[in-house]
Amino acid sequence: MDLRKLKTLIDLVSESGISELEVNESEDRVRIVNAVSPAPAGQVVYANPAPAPMMQASPVVPAAVAAPATEAPAVESGFVARSPMVGTFYRAPNPESPNFVNIGDTVKVGQTLCIIEAMKLLNEIESEKDGVIKEILCENGQGVEFDQPLFVIA
Repeated sequence: MDLRKLKTLIDLVSESGISELEVNESEDRVRIVNAVSPAPAGQVVYANPAPAPMMQASPVVPAAVAAPATEAPAVESGFVARSPMVGTFYRAPNPESPNFVNIGDTVKVGQTLCIIEAMKLLNEIESEKDGVIKEILCENGQGVEFDQPLFVIA
């Protein structure tokens, strides 16, 4: 197999987002694996945590004393806009442009909140609720996961 054909196959794998390509041509066999691509959608990977050691019974602490230690930080109430996909979070269409929204901005249903880049595609994420941006939970250029909170809208 000639070098130009091999380079074309490598480019095809990297641009298409497929995880693996195998080509058999007479005596030649080439297998290209895209190490950057995510795990296949049908594959689920579970991590089994180590079993916790058995703990001995401890004396009961009165609720008034225990409450401050277990108190969670106050979370802004309101609608939480979540990421519909895995990708990279961007607050503006390009580095020179102003952000789509800032804290304190009023938004309407369908208004663009941010962009998530996934597999070299820019996906505009729109508001599902009317309200005011109370909190922005991601940094510009940060990687985000599916269903990760992005904004709090009240």
